[in-house]
Amino acid sequence: MTIQSQPKKIIASEKRSKFKRLWFEKLMAAIVLLNFVLVLFDLSYVPWRDFYLVQAPQFTQWYGQQFKGISEERFTVHYLDKVQALEDQVAVSGVQSPQVAALLDELQTVSAQMVNEDPFQGAGKSGTLERIKHRMRERLDRDSAKEAFAVFWSQDYLTEAGWTESIEFFNQEISPLIATNYHRQIGFDGNPLDRFWRIDLWFTGLFALEFLARTIYLSRRYQGTSWLDAVVWRWYDLLLLLPFWRWLRIIPTTVRLNQSNLVDLDPINNRIIRSLVAGVAVEITEIVVVRIIDQVQDLIRQGEATRWLLSPDGGRRYIDINGINEIEAISGHLTQVLVYQVLPKIRPEVEAVLQHVVSTALGSSATFSRLQNLPGMKDWSQQLTQRLVSDVSENSYHAMTQVLEDETGSKLMKQLMTRFGELFRSEIQQDDTLEEIESLSIALLDEIKINYIKRVEAEDVDVLQERKKELYGVTQGVSRGLLTD
Repeated sequence: MTIQSQPKKIIASEKRSKFKRLWFEKLMAAIVLLNFVLVLFDLSYVPWRDFYLVQAPQFTQWYGQQFKGISEERFTVHYLDKVQALEDQVAVSGVQSPQVAALLDELQTVSAQMVNEDPFQGAGKSGTLERIKHRMRERLDRDSAKEAFAVFWSQDYLTEAGWTESIEFFNQEISPLIATNYHRQIGFDGNPLDRFWRIDLWFTGLFALEFLARTIYLSRRYQGTSWLDAVVWRWYDLLLLLPFWRWLRIIPTTVRLNQSNLVDLDPINNRIIRSLVAGVAVEITEIVVVRIIDQVQDLIRQGEATRWLLSPDGGRRYIDINGINEIEAISGHLTQVLVYQVLPKIRPEVEAVLQHVVSTALGSSATFSRLQNLPGMKDWSQQLTQRLVSDVSENSYHAMTQVLEDETGSKLMKQLMTRFGELFRSEIQQDDTLEEIESLSIALLDEIKINYIKRVEAEDVDVLQERKKELYGVTQGVSRGLLTD
């Protein structure tokens, strides 16, 4: 009982160990994901600060002060304070009071100063000032923004247009834009202050300890694995330790989420790989095919192909690796296949053609035509034709088989093929036949090359993928059927 229970204990121990490792991987993947989310927020804070101010104003202001060195811009704060003081004074004494007139004069002055000096430039928000000027020009129907502000902050306009409606327009359309302006401190390196490292340092320290522990574990578990090999094994984790280019952490984040089974990224990964492979395969196919055609064209231009075809020894530069004339051997095999396998099966068709030829030839003879007019000779002539054709085909086939099987006949057949080759090489070099064939061959290869490339470029990668899936589905179905059977 004790001996039999030991394997079960070992298996249970391995399951517990695997379960612990999986949970550790999930925990670390979650921490890496949290860090990457914080990195994305930090990278997007400055360009998206206006959006964050609307969604979470208090947190956005606190984060900017603590980690980005962002504080309120004095001029715009002073401007909004003046507007608030004007609202308070109007509530007490009304629009036509002397106190309101003094505040309106100050707002006209600071408005002109805002347009001239552009206090938004330091934060890179000059576009916000342009939006403010545009809205004021539209509201007052003026071409000048300074003139529009001067008219807007006047007792006559506020009385005529209505104080409540006018200040409501300003608080909804102008004041939120002014409030987005800020001042950012400059660090000792001359760049805008950035203290995100205070948050990232804790994550980086944890990732460094984990990377060191994994390196030691891998180098000890797998014999012959050096520290460098272990580091290369988990190279993507090094991106978690970089204090710059933090956006690259998307790579280890994606890998860890997939490895820990928190997110199944295999379908996306396979899709990307298939798309890349399909595109590369098309490019490589084009290059290989065009390269082969170019080499064939070069061989034709240089005369290598001609020397190989016309020279009895295949040309001096041609290397024979087995001492066999492959062309003669192939011709012999094809001859045997033709005689022993093809001709017996097409004999009826051959005899029909021969019978038609013989009948046509005899029909053109006046003597044979007169014999057919005699009683009983018409059927006899047809039988004679069939018999003649049958004997000719039978004797011809028998003669060919005897030639191939007979040693003397085989030698004669080889001599015939050799003589045929010599005469062919000799005659093809007469006149301009060879040059014309070379020119036509090069032109044909150019056409094949051009048309092939056009056809490959016309093929859409997605269409190729769909065809691949269809073929894969068919093969899978066949395989399952075979396994079932």
